[in-house]
Amino acid sequence: MWRGAAAILAANWTGSHTVPSRTLYPHQWSWDAGFISVGLAHVAPERAWRDLRSLFEAQWPDGRVPHIVFDPGVTERDYFPGPSFWTGNAPNGGPPSPNGADTASGNGGAATGPGGATANGNGNGAGTASGNGGGAASGNGAGPVRLSSGIVQPPVHAVGAWEVYRRRPDEAATEELRWLYPRLVAQQEYLATARDVGGAGLAAIVHPWESGLDNSPAWDEALAAVPAAVEVLRRYARRDNQVVSSNHRPTDDDYARYLSIALSYRDAGYRDADLADRHPFLVECPGFNALRGAAELALARIAEVVGADPAPHRERAGAITRCLAERLFDPTTGMFHALDVRTGRRNQARCVNGLLPLVLPELPAGQVDSLVDVLDSARFGVTARMPVPSYDRCAADFDPYRYWRGPVWFNINWLLRAGLRTHGRDELADRLRSALLDLVRDSGFYEYFHPGSGAGIGSPAFSWTAALTLDLLADPPD
Repeated sequence: MWRGAAAILAANWTGSHTVPSRTLYPHQWSWDAGFISVGLAHVAPERAWRDLRSLFEAQWPDGRVPHIVFDPGVTERDYFPGPSFWTGNAPNGGPPSPNGADTASGNGGAATGPGGATANGNGNGAGTASGNGGGAASGNGAGPVRLSSGIVQPPVHAVGAWEVYRRRPDEAATEELRWLYPRLVAQQEYLATARDVGGAGLAAIVHPWESGLDNSPAWDEALAAVPAAVEVLRRYARRDNQVVSSNHRPTDDDYARYLSIALSYRDAGYRDADLADRHPFLVECPGFNALRGAAELALARIAEVVGADPAPHRERAGAITRCLAERLFDPTTGMFHALDVRTGRRNQARCVNGLLPLVLPELPAGQVDSLVDVLDSARFGVTARMPVPSYDRCAADFDPYRYWRGPVWFNINWLLRAGLRTHGRDELADRLRSALLDLVRDSGFYEYFHPGSGAGIGSPAFSWTAALTLDLLADPPD
């Protein structure tokens, strides 16, 4: 398995970054890069650092890290939605500059961290917000120089960077952390400020794709308020269901809603001001915010290495944990649930993102016990041969083939194993590790898996499945 996983990562390396797969995802994806770095740490740490640099070189001046960084060598016909969809009619062929911000830069500006500490992107004290390789972005309509989407994904990158460093903590790795730290801080600041639409301390996602769990039932109620404008699909042709079975992908109605939401955000210049007044989709996702908290804890460790103050990061992680516990936990289901900021209602679907707060070490003990009970139940239970599905097995609309509405995903299970170990639930964590490795051994390194048979679904030779397999193999039970 080790050689097979390493070979996939080598085959999916482009020379500057790793693609998720050669068949369906020909660009660089944000949270994929974070998970991929965890595996590359074991076989090619220099590529892990280059992957993270490639992503953060495309960071926007306001601190957001785009969910896709486009490879200019890939044509528009090879992937949709490509650069032209995300840029629209923006000047200079780039996305509009959002928020009029010039204080947090991915590549040269001063990023103000939690507690007011200032970290300069290039380490030289320059205050100009540079657009990742060229022209200045100061709210004048010019966006980042590198073509990217305008939405984000869960911030797993600080966790990935820390994992790469701790596997080989030499001076070269320390220098990489020094380069990344202010950019990671800017990413967290963006989410903590521009995206705190509800005002309670949790970041809101503005699109289901930002969660990473694209068509999860967690979004069904919020999406129902968005018209399924079929004319959008007449303007834009899907390509995903030309590569894999349409039965395994989001429905056309859902996809029409996804495009409408993305166009709404794009056409407003990707601005985050007044989102509650005008944007059709605003949801506080428990998984996304749990990973924000995990990122702050990783940043605390990184801060100690690079000579920054770790305390503000620990404080923010604690604040996120408390807010999650008070705002998104439902004692009747024993899980966390997504909250629609526009209506103030929690979605009651039992989805796997409602288990991810387990990664937070300061989660109240009663909530930890409750999540572990759910993980050992008929709804999600880890068996000797099958990991955790993406949705409640007992739900009437459970679908074992359709993306995030039932199938097993490797990255989520890797996170759940980490959470179980954080809380000393080693027996269940070991069972989950064994089930994951058996899944790959029997079916291969697929994008996701049937939650009953274990058959591989989606793209084969998938990078994060290969990467996280390497990490599990390198980290046997005690």
